[in-house]
Amino acid sequence: MLNTIRHGAPTDRPPLLIAHGLFGSARNWGVIAKRMSDSREVVAVDMRNHGASPWSDDHSYAAMAADLAEVLGGKPHDVLGHSMGGKAAMVLALDHPALVHKLVVADIAPVGYAHTQSHLIDQMRAVDLSRVTRRSDAAAQLQDVPDDGTRSFLLQSLDAAGRRWMLNLDALDAEMPGIIGFPNVSGTFGGPTLFLSGGASDYVRPEHRATVKTLFPKAHMAAIPGAGHWLHAQKPREFEAALRAFLDA
Repeated sequence: MLNTIRHGAPTDRPPLLIAHGLFGSARNWGVIAKRMSDSREVVAVDMRNHGASPWSDDHSYAAMAADLAEVLGGKPHDVLGHSMGGKAAMVLALDHPALVHKLVVADIAPVGYAHTQSHLIDQMRAVDLSRVTRRSDAAAQLQDVPDDGTRSFLLQSLDAAGRRWMLNLDALDAEMPGIIGFPNVSGTFGGPTLFLSGGASDYVRPEHRATVKTLFPKAHMAAIPGAGHWLHAQKPREFEAALRAFLDA
C-alpha cells in the first residue's frame, strides 16, 4: 500500500486523491491539499519508488494505476494527477472508471515525450552522501542542476539525517523510457475531465487535443497564464481556483 497523507475529514463531497509527479512526494502538495480539505477529505500519496512508499523494479503506469486503485478502496474519488502522476491517474480512470468521479490532469497529455530525466538521476547519484549532514551540503554538490527551482525540488527528496535519497533511483532510471512514454490503452473515460496546463509550458500542445478527446470525450482544456510545468507551485492561488471551479461545478 502506498504511503498516504490525509487532510481534513470525510464530507458529503467525494474525497480528492492527489498523485504527484516524478521525483515528487505527497508533501510537495501539502499547501494545495490543506486548502482543499476545507470542504472534503484530501488524500495525497507517495507514488511507488518515491517518499515513504514501497520500492519496486516495476514502475509501469499499469502498476501505478493499480496502486492508486488500492488506495481508493472501492470508493469513488475525484482524482488529481500532475505529470507522471497525471499519466497514472489517466490510466486509473481508463482501467477503473467506476472509481473516478472527476479527473484533473495537470500539465501532461496521454502521449510519449522525448525529454528524459535521467540526467537528474545522474546528478543525484553523484552526490557523496557520506559528506552530507544537511541539505545544503548536498546542494553544494548539485551545482550542475539549474537553480531555477529544480535543485530545491530534488532536495526535498533527500533524507539528510539518514544520508539517503527517498527515491529508488535505479528503478526510475531503468524505467525512464516507460515513464516518459504512455502505454497502449483501450477504452475511454466518460466522466468529467479537466486538462489544466501551464500557459508557459509546452507539455500539452494543440496537436495532443485529438488524442485527449479520443480517450476522454468530456475533457475540457484550460491553461493558467504565466505558469510553467510546476503550475501548482508557481501559481498556487490560480491553480486552486481552477481546481475548485471544476470540482464544485
